[in-house]
Amino acid sequence: MKKLVLLGSTGSIGTQTLEVVDFLAGEWEVIGLTANKNIDLLEEQARKYRPSYLVVMYESLARELEYRLADQRVNILLGLEGLEYLAGLPEADLVINALVGAVGLRPTVAALKAGNKVGLANKESLVIGGELINKYLEENDDFILPIDSEHNALFQILSGHHRDEIKEIILTASGGPFLNLPREGLKDVSVEEALNHPNWNMGCRISIDSATLMNKGLEVIEAHWLFKQPYDKIRVVIHPESIIHSMVEFIDKSIMAELGVADMRIPIQHVLTYPERKWGIGKSLNLLELGKLTFRAPDLEKFPALGLAYAAGREGGSLSVVLNAANEIAVEGFLNKKIPFTDIPRIVEKTMDLHETVAHPDLDEIYEIDKWARRMAEEVLVGCF
Repeated sequence: MKKLVLLGSTGSIGTQTLEVVDFLAGEWEVIGLTANKNIDLLEEQARKYRPSYLVVMYESLARELEYRLADQRVNILLGLEGLEYLAGLPEADLVINALVGAVGLRPTVAALKAGNKVGLANKESLVIGGELINKYLEENDDFILPIDSEHNALFQILSGHHRDEIKEIILTASGGPFLNLPREGLKDVSVEEALNHPNWNMGCRISIDSATLMNKGLEVIEAHWLFKQPYDKIRVVIHPESIIHSMVEFIDKSIMAELGVADMRIPIQHVLTYPERKWGIGKSLNLLELGKLTFRAPDLEKFPALGLAYAAGREGGSLSVVLNAANEIAVEGFLNKKIPFTDIPRIVEKTMDLHETVAHPDLDEIYEIDKWARRMAEEVLVGCF
């Protein structure tokens, strides 16, 4: 059996990954699981999969978990050091990084340093550390297997093609729950409305990012690093049905697309079985029931977060770090009902304006800039700027 380390096992991608592991019975041994705070679910997973290692982020929760699992033979590690240790386990055949936020970068780097393949669902790894990660991929392009549905689609489409054959990458976006809401109505939307994504079942942070289109902006930056294409060759198209997950137009003017139902278990299974294909866990797409597929250009005035992401990506250096950190603070502020929905991109833009870009930040500098941006975004949020 191949050995799997799953970082972020209690989140949306993590739990769906374990569903696919169950479906692929007998193929994977789970040797490491991690959680932020949800030790109830982590305990349940530990008893089912009996991993050698667990990681939680807080010492009090680690002690509680040790007490609960006193009858199990398991090593319980703590915090970021624990995540890095698991990611670098030499016996791991695959490390799936399903962590949410900037915390995911160090484990991704630790896995690549150790020569481990990474199933990447933590887009922040590439958004804030793409230049660093690229150094580890110069001779091993397939050491990162993307799990995000859009990038997994591109990975499949581009298999066997040289990057010089690409005319344009087309990332599709559902448009989120407010696609057809007039711009002036955005200031009054509720947290509950913003979390109600029309097509995908996702965690809170990514659901809000989808509603602002920031998620698509982060995916543009991610695609730039994964597929080594300039930003003027990466286009976003609104596709409300979420059936086409991404497309590539090649230089001969042909367009290839990857289609499927909105089910994250499908790209997860693709990563777990790569380079093979096996009978799938998801439902088949019934083309006769589709009716029609529609497309439109994104409204950058209504959803300015997408434009901010393009601007950060094009400038390069540390500005993407600031973009991501400020967005996390602003989204948290909205979820806690401290600010209106329309303040999310305003806080991000103001924090970006206050930053002096560092051209080639190293890993420590990235995290220092991340801390600075969070502090500054908090001050912007409470009206200090």
